[in-house]
Amino acid sequence: MTAPTSPTGIERHPDLVELRARSERVASSFPAQAAEALAVVTGLYLTISPWVVGFNDLQPLAVNNLITGIAYTLCVAWFGAYERTHAMSWAAAGIGVWTIISPWAMAGDVDITRTIINNTVAGSIALLLALAISSLAAAARLREAMGGAYGPGARTRGAPGA
Repeated sequence: MTAPTSPTGIERHPDLVELRARSERVASSFPAQAAEALAVVTGLYLTISPWVVGFNDLQPLAVNNLITGIAYTLCVAWFGAYERTHAMSWAAAGIGVWTIISPWAMAGDVDITRTIINNTVAGSIALLLALAISSLAAAARLREAMGGAYGPGARTRGAPGA
């Protein structure tokens, strides 16, 4: 049995085409791109922070920040690469929360001043950026549902007849 080769497959379904176009509009907006870029930088910082701040001798937390930073960076990079995954930014928010509480949750005596300050600041920034990415996606979905700026028949400012 062979797979159908008709050009009217599911990839050409009007709802799917519109969903892809809407997701692309959200991802291509300047606020979304800025939040994603800052989130990638935050994830990269979190990855190298044990060596930057000087707590790489605290093995459990250094390994935790290395793994957490890589996971966060890949997570937010995934949002930028695949526009339809913005709704999954709650995973990045969870990584931000874990980063904040990890100095107290890790086994051993790793909750010293510099680890607490580093992880609280980096985790808070990671959490806020993840929430920003999520809220941009949610706001775009709400505008679409209400027939807003990108809805059918919507006009842009300054366009003839607007």
